[in-house]
Amino acid sequence: MDKNQAIGFALLALLLIVYFQFFAPEPVPVTEPASVQEENSAPNTQQPVLENKQPAATLDSLPDSVQNAANRQQFGVFAAAASGEERTFTLENENMRVRFSTQGGRPVFVQMKDYEAYGGGAVDLLTPETSEIRLVAPTAQGEIDLYKLFYSSSSNDQQLTADDTTTVEFVANLEGGRKIRQTYRLAGQGYEIFYKISLENASGIIQDETLTFLWNDELQVVEKDGKESRTRGSVKYYTDELDDLTLLQTPGETETELIEEPVVWLAMKQRFFSSSIIAEEAFPKALITLEAPPEASNIVQTIGLQVPTPLNNGSFSFKYYFGPNDQRIMETVAVDFEDNIDWGYFIVKPISKHVISPLFHFLERFSSNYGLIIVIVVLILKTALFPLTYKSYISMGKMKVLKPELDELKEKHGDDMAAMQKEQMQLYQKVGVNPISGCIPMVLQMPILLSMFFFFPNSIELRQEPFWWTDDLSTYDAIVSWNANIPLVSDFYGNHISLFVLLMTLSQLLYTWSNSQVTSVQGPMKSLQYAMPVMFMFILNSFPAALSFYYLVSNLVTFGQQAIIRRFVDDDKIRQKLEENKKKNKNKKKSKFQMKLEEAMKATEENKKNKSSNRGGSPRGTAPRKS
Repeated sequence: MDKNQAIGFALLALLLIVYFQFFAPEPVPVTEPASVQEENSAPNTQQPVLENKQPAATLDSLPDSVQNAANRQQFGVFAAAASGEERTFTLENENMRVRFSTQGGRPVFVQMKDYEAYGGGAVDLLTPETSEIRLVAPTAQGEIDLYKLFYSSSSNDQQLTADDTTTVEFVANLEGGRKIRQTYRLAGQGYEIFYKISLENASGIIQDETLTFLWNDELQVVEKDGKESRTRGSVKYYTDELDDLTLLQTPGETETELIEEPVVWLAMKQRFFSSSIIAEEAFPKALITLEAPPEASNIVQTIGLQVPTPLNNGSFSFKYYFGPNDQRIMETVAVDFEDNIDWGYFIVKPISKHVISPLFHFLERFSSNYGLIIVIVVLILKTALFPLTYKSYISMGKMKVLKPELDELKEKHGDDMAAMQKEQMQLYQKVGVNPISGCIPMVLQMPILLSMFFFFPNSIELRQEPFWWTDDLSTYDAIVSWNANIPLVSDFYGNHISLFVLLMTLSQLLYTWSNSQVTSVQGPMKSLQYAMPVMFMFILNSFPAALSFYYLVSNLVTFGQQAIIRRFVDDDKIRQKLEENKKKNKNKKKSKFQMKLEEAMKATEENKKNKSSNRGGSPRGTAPRKS
C-alpha cells in the first residue's frame, strides 16, 4: 500500500466514525408477526448461485459524499460508473434469445429457441447461476472488472426483436469525459453475437493497453445420457491448426493447458452445442482449465477460459457463438469451426465430413423421417460398394472350391510347411487365385463402417428424432432398464437393453452363418466369427439407436445381395472357371512377386533347419570333448 492509499483509507475511516457517532438515526425496534418469525427461523434450502459482488453496494446506506469518496479511492477514474441500478432487457431473433444487463453491459442469459432439453424446457447455454464472465482491466488502483460497472443502455424497451441492422450500445461515463462503449449486434437469424468494446479519451488508464477476458462456465446436461455427454465434452481451439483439450472422466480431476501462440477461436463444447468466442484478430494466447464433476451431478464439465485481449487504438472486437454443432451453420462462422464436431480419426474424417454428412443433408430435402433416410443411405452405399462385395464373395467361393486340393497338400507334406506353401502358391498361380483378394474389398469398406461410429453419435440432426419404438435416435433405445448396480453387467453392458442392438446382433449372426457357407474357414476361427457379434452387442448397447439400426439394415441388405449372387454364381461355375484358368496358365512363367515370395519362404525354412541342427549339438554349459 503506498502513502496516498494509506491517507485515503484513514480519511475514509474518520468520516465513517464521525457519521455513525453524530448523524446516524436511532434504531427503531420492530415487532415481527409470529408467522414471519417462524419463517425467518426456518432453514434456508435454496441452492447457492454465483454472487455478483459489488463493493459499492456496501456503501449505499452512506451519504453521497462518503460513498463517492469510497468509490474514488477504490475505482479511480472508474468511480462514476461504480454504482447504479441494474436493468435487464431481452434481444431475440429467429433462433436465440439473449438477455443483457446494464450492470456490466454484457449478456447474462442465452437460450436456444429451436431446441429442447431432455425432459422438457429450452436449452439454456448461458445463465447467471452457472456462468460468470469478467473483463479485467489493470489500473493504478489495481484490477477493475469492467463487467461490474454500471452502463446506460441505448434501448429503453423490455424486449427487442433483432433484424440484420439491430445493435445495442452500453455506455459508462467515467471521470474527465472518458467513456467505455460496448456495442452488440445480433442478426435476424443465426447464433452469433458480434461484440466491440471501445475506451474513448481513455489513453493510459489501462496498463499495458491489455484487458483480460475470463469466462467460467458449468456446462449443464441437456441430453438423456449424461455419461455420454461428459465423454464427448471438451474445449476445442484453433491456432494454425485444430486442437483440443479433453478431460479424462475422473470426478474432481482438473486439466490445465496454456496455449502460447495466437488463438483464432475457443469453443466450450458439449455433445450437440457449443459456447464459443471467435477473435477478429487472433488472441495472443489462452489459458484453459477443465474440471470433471461428480458422476451424479447435472454438470458436463466446469470450464475456465482466460484470454488476454490487447487494445488496438483503445478497442477490440470478437464474436460469441452460442448454438448447435451443425456443420451447415458452423462452416459460415470461422475457419474450420465445423470441426467442433468429432468427425473421427484422420482416415475416416474425410468420409464422415465430406460424404456421409452431405448425403444426409441432401436426403433431408425429401424426407423428415430419419429412419427412412438411414435406410436410403444404406442402399446408396451398398449399391456403390456392390462390385467390392461381389469380388469378395467370388474370392471366398474360389477358396471353398479349392479346399479339397489344399487338404490333400496338407496330408501330402505333413509338417513340411515350406514344401506345402510352395505347392500351394503354384496351385494358386495355376487357377488364377489371389488368396488375399477376398480381404481387400473388406478392408476398403472399413473406413465407411468406422465413420458411422463417429457420425451417428455426433449428428445433431438425429437429436430427439423418433423412429418406431424409440423417441430419440441420437441415444440408446431402452426397452428394459433397471436401477440396480449389477457387478460386471452394469460395467460392461449397462443398466438397460437396447432392442435395435439385439436385432443387429441377430442379423450379424445370420450374416456370419451365410458367409460360413462359402468360406473355407475351419477350426477356432470359425467359432470366433460367431463370438464377434456377441462382443459388439455389449459394446454398442449404449450407442445411439441410429447406429445400431444402420448396421441392422446394412447386414440385411448384404445378406440379400449374397442371396442374389448365389442364384447366378454357384460352385460348379466357379470350378469351371478355375479349370479354364489352369489350362490358360499351364505354361505361364512365375511372376517376380511369386519368385521373391518363394525365395523368402525357402530362406525361412533353411533358418528353421539351422536352428534345429544347432539345438541338436552340444548341451548348453558343456564343452565338446577333444579326441
